[in-house]
Amino acid sequence: MNICPNAYYNYRKHRKADYYTQKSKVQAQIREIYHEHNGVDGYRSMTVYLARKGFYYSPITIHKYMNKEMGLYAIVRPKKPEYMHGKPHKVFENKLAQNFTAERANQKWCTDFTYLFLKNGEVRYNCSILDLYDRSIIASITDRHITSELAIRTLQKALDSQPMRKGELLLHSDQGAQYTSKAFVAYCESVHVTQSMSKAGCPYDNAPMERYFNTLKNECTNLYEFRTEEALYQMVEEFAYVTYNHVRPHSFNGYQTPYQARIA
Repeated sequence: MNICPNAYYNYRKHRKADYYTQKSKVQAQIREIYHEHNGVDGYRSMTVYLARKGFYYSPITIHKYMNKEMGLYAIVRPKKPEYMHGKPHKVFENKLAQNFTAERANQKWCTDFTYLFLKNGEVRYNCSILDLYDRSIIASITDRHITSELAIRTLQKALDSQPMRKGELLLHSDQGAQYTSKAFVAYCESVHVTQSMSKAGCPYDNAPMERYFNTLKNECTNLYEFRTEEALYQMVEEFAYVTYNHVRPHSFNGYQTPYQARIA
């Protein structure tokens, strides 16, 4: 073919130069995103973040680059301790029955409390409400005491922020004393909210809410030391309303954010 041998071998040597150049760019982006997000992203989430930057690759390829070649792994969520529960009070029927889907926004909400800690060991309590339609956080309040008053304030904040259909909202919780108290039950009746409760000692009945708190701690609060409660409160709200609702891709939504799923 009248090809110079040197030209042929140079071609073979450099024929993948463009491939390796592009691969280097993608891996640089992976490393930047990984460290920017404090190592919380797995390869599926990383695929979404790369696509937002114009790098379109399959999850299998990103898994190979990220885990096998670069040695970057998402933070492993620790095993949840055994669930403890107290003596049940007034209990409502489990109307949700682990049906964690909704036909429209503001039809089914889940709520719960979780513990958060300051650097000095003091405990603070967060109450949040999650919409099962798109897994968005509708309301989140952190305070010093785990009371029915905190549960009422959180529900009121959620109701005030959303367009509601009177009498069509189902609110699911555990059997904690805050949700079975006379004050909280009376408030739900006054705003026409139907209560539903998990079976005692069964966190799986409120799995989406448990998953959110797991994500909140592993991707946010466990990564920092909070010297003041103001810093803790601000970080938790920023994670809920900005990072979780508008930035972080969610597998339930086909790796869209809750906001993208809601407006779709």
